[in-house]
Amino acid sequence: MAESRMIKMRCVSQALFAALSNGYAKGFATAHIFDGKSKAFCTPGMNCYSCPGALFACPIGSLQATLNASEYRIALYAAGFLCVFGAFFGRFICGFLCPFGFLQDVLFKIPFVKKIRRVKGEAGLRFVRFGILAVFVVILPLFVVDFLGMGEPWFCKYICPVGTLEGGIPLVLLNKAMRGAIGWLFRWKLCLLALTLASSLVVYRPFCRWICPLGAIYALFSRVALVNIWIDSEKCISCEMCQKKCKLDIPIYKNTADMDCIRCAECVAACNRGALHLGIRKKRP
Repeated sequence: MAESRMIKMRCVSQALFAALSNGYAKGFATAHIFDGKSKAFCTPGMNCYSCPGALFACPIGSLQATLNASEYRIALYAAGFLCVFGAFFGRFICGFLCPFGFLQDVLFKIPFVKKIRRVKGEAGLRFVRFGILAVFVVILPLFVVDFLGMGEPWFCKYICPVGTLEGGIPLVLLNKAMRGAIGWLFRWKLCLLALTLASSLVVYRPFCRWICPLGAIYALFSRVALVNIWIDSEKCISCEMCQKKCKLDIPIYKNTADMDCIRCAECVAACNRGALHLGIRKKRP
């Protein structure tokens, strides 16, 4: 397959997966959240369970909502799901299958005064997502509980802009009763969403780079994921063309397992020597 075709396939894959993940059209017409059998399964990308069109559950939402339940089967399922998909696909999911990542890609393509490749403190900011994963997805839901012993989905409730965009806004617009119940929390989440979308015009995938706990989990599998970027050292001349093309400014020719790399394959297409490849690494004889 020609590498230019891979870039086109990535766009098609992102659009199709976003449509498939939110394919319950009736939900948008009736403000009814789909509760069919497919909701028992997680989607690999960030996609809100409460979106009226969502056909599947969010793995992060499922994990934090069931961590302290008396029956750990759902939490174990969510954790196992993340490990299996992480070990096989890694951050390929972020580049090819995540609906919210797709939205950020589209916003970044909009012409703007200036695009920023790296921000001040980037090296430290990249670890914020791991802190959010540890604190808001695991620790708080597990240990901060109410009188019934139930925890809250802290990340979904107080941070996640995906839930606001896909679930909160549609439900508020379609449901008069919910419009009357709008409070400070919804306004806070709207501000976070607006900040995320606005920054996506200037910085490539700010949510993925610094905030997303799902991306943090998949990043842990960057070195071992079967689907990965690999380099033919006999062809690579360290011309740095791949880094110049990379919107995240990653020197992929030095480290193809970089945790920030979302396997978008633009570096692969940019290499005119055919030294970079995206797929399951082939063993050399």
